[in-house]
Amino acid sequence: MPEFSSNKRARFDYEILKEYEAGIVLWGFEVKSIKDGRMNLAGAFVVLRGNEAWLLNASISPYQGKNTPADYDNARSRKLLLHKSELKELIGKSAQKGLTIVPLSVYSKRGKIKISVAIARHKKAKDKREAIKARESRREIARTLKGI
Repeated sequence: MPEFSSNKRARFDYEILKEYEAGIVLWGFEVKSIKDGRMNLAGAFVVLRGNEAWLLNASISPYQGKNTPADYDNARSRKLLLHKSELKELIGKSAQKGLTIVPLSVYSKRGKIKISVAIARHKKAKDKREAIKARESRREIARTLKGI
């Protein structure tokens, strides 16, 4: 499964509790643009309105600037396609205090563009420092093993 875009800050800023795979409603030229690697998930988030999930602030640059519609908004809201049971679970979890829904990555699966979203809890500064220490210790161990 080729990954087209990922939200690297999400895994650093949030503790991922559960991941979901969703389809995403796109226009044809947006699909071409995503496959060309022109999607940015930085600052994107998922909102639940009614019984639907929407992806907000995900930027998809036009594939061919002159061939896109004049009124095209590259950061428009895009509907996410989930099963009813998954939507009910997301609605219940997002109502809990401290939990949010964040997009993690966009990839292709059997020719379809899919997005991985997750229920997440925001990390405290202390947790982030611990993650940095653990990462640096793994690097140090790898360096010493490489030198042997």
